[in-house]
Amino acid sequence: MSGTGWNVGTSSKGLSGSEQEKAVLVGVILQGQPESQVMEYLDELEFLAHTAGATTLRRFTQKLAQPDSRTFIGKGKLEEIAAYVELKEIDLVIFDDDLSGKQVNLLETALKVKIVDRSTLILDIFANRAQTAQAKTQVELAQMQYLLPRLRGLWTHLERQRGGIGMRGPGEKEIETDRRIVRDKIAQLKKDLEKIERQNLTQRKNRGAMVRAALVGYTNVGKSTLMNILSKSEVFAENKLFATLDTTVRKVVWDAMPFLLSDTVGFIRKLPHHLVESFKSTLDEVRESDLLIHVVDLAHPQYEDHIRTVTETLNELNAGEKELFLVFNKLDAYRDTYFDERLDEETRQEIEAELRQSLISQYGEEIALISAHTGEGVTELRERLAGRIREIYRIRYPYQEKHW
Repeated sequence: MSGTGWNVGTSSKGLSGSEQEKAVLVGVILQGQPESQVMEYLDELEFLAHTAGATTLRRFTQKLAQPDSRTFIGKGKLEEIAAYVELKEIDLVIFDDDLSGKQVNLLETALKVKIVDRSTLILDIFANRAQTAQAKTQVELAQMQYLLPRLRGLWTHLERQRGGIGMRGPGEKEIETDRRIVRDKIAQLKKDLEKIERQNLTQRKNRGAMVRAALVGYTNVGKSTLMNILSKSEVFAENKLFATLDTTVRKVVWDAMPFLLSDTVGFIRKLPHHLVESFKSTLDEVRESDLLIHVVDLAHPQYEDHIRTVTETLNELNAGEKELFLVFNKLDAYRDTYFDERLDEETRQEIEAELRQSLISQYGEEIALISAHTGEGVTELRERLAGRIREIYRIRYPYQEKHW
């Protein structure tokens, strides 16, 4: 489809390529929105850009009652960004909100560089991380669903063929052809996913009636590291967003008690709805689990917001009523961030005891404080999880004698 302009990662360097592109970030502070919240969103956007392979040189923000329908930002701010882009030879400009096809087209014309919005950036990362046929199909489906409503605005050659009211003519026929191609592709991808899902369903049925536990949480909270410790297996883990895209399932045996443990894709704020829809089949492990182990990055200043995001996503997946165990990870990083090195040990213990009590008051008794990195608290967590799993077995099979 010529002229789509939706070309993340297709330049000589590319977002996912080996050479890093220079980027600037753009965020809009809407009426009634705290500036601190927008800055935190931009922190996350910068981490997303880093994960995709870009280096952020500067951020631009603007206070607006509502985004401009043509260029999202005001004329003055656009000129300011254009001057900086030319001065620093910037490769791409990343917006923290979704843009329409028309906005992308006009911004690319004004700034003369690649324009990327938050959804496009996340989709690019997902496309680069997808390993299995299922993940690749899901990413392509999400990309097509994202592209379809933006086709008209992205068609630059239609600008040269403006005619009457509906811009009748060969150009309109071409865009309708492209729309039909995209719709047909979406239908085919959905069929492919259904076929893959039937195969996965058969695999899940073949696993028998073992108890299932799933690690869930915000992206980059340490789920894969904890998975490696609890299952004593090697699951890919790194300090980047969406390091794990495909769901990993391991059979774990504790004290002769077997169960299945799965590691799932991390959630994120402002996650595109079409991406959640596309990945619902991957998250079937969450829906079918008996116990959800919600891992939280305690050291992150916005961990409470992360908990809300995960809870909302679980509700969207119809998994909000599942039995849940909250694991506050990265206790070592919390100390490094918030404890003065001159604090004596007794004071540190008092502060941590108060923190634990505060978390219990807010979230209930079913919590644990650990560091998957150092192993602190993991033995106690393992014992408590084993007790929960044993109880699930007892309730499920009350008349069967079990050795665990």
